[in-house]
Amino acid sequence: MQVHIFRATGRVFGFTQNNSGANLPQQYGPWNAFKKMEMIRGETMPGMNIDEYLDDITIYGYHLTDAHVRITENQHHL
Repeated sequence: MQVHIFRATGRVFGFTQNNSGANLPQQYGPWNAFKKMEMIRGETMPGMNIDEYLDDITIYGYHLTDAHVRITENQHHL
């Protein structure tokens, strides 16, 4: 899956398929385009649980982290 990565304030990052980042929560913005990358289920990357990222993107439209720690209070499933 092609994922667009956006950076907000501090070490907050949003991961989404939306190339403009328009679906990311405004309260952490402004969001600035950081980079894009291909994420593959089952792949390992240091500090990242790729399957968790892809699950959140598929279900909720985005995945948020703060210093590589998942931000959960804004996700609909909690």
